[in-house]
Amino acid sequence: MPRARKVSVPPHSQVHARLRGANFHDAYEADDALPQASAMDSWLAVVGRTPGWVDRAMDLRNAVVARIGLKDLGRLKPAQGGNRAYAVGDRVGIFSLQHLSEDEVVMTDADRHLDVWVSLLKLRAERKIVVSTVVQVHNALGRLYMLPVAPVHRLIVPAMLATS
Repeated sequence: MPRARKVSVPPHSQVHARLRGANFHDAYEADDALPQASAMDSWLAVVGRTPGWVDRAMDLRNAVVARIGLKDLGRLKPAQGGNRAYAVGDRVGIFSLQHLSEDEVVMTDADRHLDVWVSLLKLRAERKIVVSTVVQVHNALGRLYMLPVAPVHRLIVPAMLATS
């Protein structure tokens, strides 16, 4: 099983500019299982094979945060699957699509307590993909929310990349 390696957010990624003022960020690199595919197709392949324990963690997260008034995000994998064309502004699983090119897809989820930006960037020459996450916290609820989420996130992304 391929392993994900922690790396810096690539400077040419669309989310790199969001690092200024970020409260959390990370990036993981893995072999590109679909080197000829678009960034969106690679993203859909990654989330399409989300481990079951991640789905259960999202279900638990949704049940817990509903009690404090935060939104239910659902699961990472899009309900409609990957057999459709996406455009900027569309929902892709729990995220809204912000940028779409052959080599990078950028999605976000914005709420009153924090904004999350996720990028999948294809490094075609190296036959690698990099998934980067940048979080900007807006208030104390966002800081409190990130306490348990940050360590779990550091397990989720590498696990998703290892299955792709």
